[in-house]
Amino acid sequence: MRTAVAIALGLLSFSALAQNPAPPKDPLVGAVALGYLSTSGNTDSTNTNASFKATWDRSRDWIHSWSALAISARTNGVTTAEAYAAGYKAQRAFGMKAFLFATGDWRQDQFSGYSRQATEAIGYGRKLVTTDKQTLTVEGGLGKKQASLTNGTDVDEGIVHGGLDYLIHLGETSQFTQKLLIEVGDKNHYTESTSAIKAKIRGNLALVASYVIKSNSSVPIGIEKTDRYTAISLEYGF
Repeated sequence: MRTAVAIALGLLSFSALAQNPAPPKDPLVGAVALGYLSTSGNTDSTNTNASFKATWDRSRDWIHSWSALAISARTNGVTTAEAYAAGYKAQRAFGMKAFLFATGDWRQDQFSGYSRQATEAIGYGRKLVTTDKQTLTVEGGLGKKQASLTNGTDVDEGIVHGGLDYLIHLGETSQFTQKLLIEVGDKNHYTESTSAIKAKIRGNLALVASYVIKSNSSVPIGIEKTDRYTAISLEYGF
């Protein structure tokens, strides 16, 4: 009798689980961030930055990512920095660690010496470290770049593309990320490094402090090769 009751209870429990499966994982995740800083007195300045990123991962084999960024700075009524960027990336996974990718990026920054840069690349990537605490991914490939300099010169060249993406959890509510992008051509070498610390405030809100270094090896006369941006932003994740 006891055996029959135990079997019946087991069947009822299995039936309840079958009727109430765990909710599926949302394939779309991302974040929107906005930062603003204003100073007044001997120097009046305002700095704003906004960013967007989203990833669509429904089948696990294909991952699609979008990103956008805008930076602006004014001092005593004069614009001292203004940059925009947008990108798209598609990944096709092969196994648990390897993937092929195709990426396209667009950048505009009058103060860098390049009024426009557009790149397209394809290649191979691999996850070197995948643990609960940290992840490290590297990638490399070939592509093309179309660029326009502020002196009126146009550049169209092949490039070698390289990338690195590292993340480590510093605690239950904070993390550090380091991203590196390299585009090497015959006429210009472009590098972009982004370091960021993110701390969760409450719910989907987080505070992000970031430091970005952008560098072009070939720029018009009178233009600095390297630009640096420091930002503090409020981020909403979805």
